[in-house]
Amino acid sequence: MIPASLIQRFKDGELISVVVQDSSTKQVLMVAWANQEALEKSIESRNATFWSRSRNKLWMKGEESGNLQRIIEIKLDCDGDSLLYLVDPAGPACHNGTITCFEETIL
Repeated sequence: MIPASLIQRFKDGELISVVVQDSSTKQVLMVAWANQEALEKSIESRNATFWSRSRNKLWMKGEESGNLQRIIEIKLDCDGDSLLYLVDPAGPACHNGTITCFEETIL
């Protein structure tokens, strides 16, 4: 069930940031966005589904590559404006073929 605080944010047209973390290794894999429909599909299918801002449509992670992210647990942060998807990844998270999208070190 989606908390009422999120439903209100979605009604106001907000997208919610989603941090995706490997449930076994705890490595942060990626960050994406969700609207209400993406979150509902993620809950129903247990496959990570997001809102693509660039394509302006829903996309299920791995729908083309096969690198699905099976959701183990979804957590809401203390401010009610971000989600954490703990997943069992079927392959690399990044479109560049790396396990995580956070490969480049700045500092």
